[in-house]
Amino acid sequence: MADPMRIRAQAQGDKTTVRVLMSHEMETGQRKDAAGKTIPAWFIQEVTATHNGKPVMTAQWGPSVAKNPFLQFTIKGAKAGDKIVVSWKDNRGDTRTDEATVS
Repeated sequence: MADPMRIRAQAQGDKTTVRVLMSHEMETGQRKDAAGKTIPAWFIQEVTATHNGKPVMTAQWGPSVAKNPFLQFTIKGAKAGDKIVVSWKDNRGDTRTDEATVS
């Protein structure tokens, strides 16, 4: 996974819209490969976001989320220059963290 996430955070008034595109295969554990063997489940389980170090969002996901998931949420009170950090952890224990500055 060379490009774990792309994050954009744009302030408009007192609200900031955060958009995150995550790079992940997101296998359900129900598909089969060409040989007929079941492809093991591999999916993001937990997503968290912080605004200047303060937690603002936590999500619990399951195997039904699409490949390369897109997430969008809104934060009140963030302003240009603030730091948004998004992290995820999958069911294999892999984690990724990326950050963006509010524009």
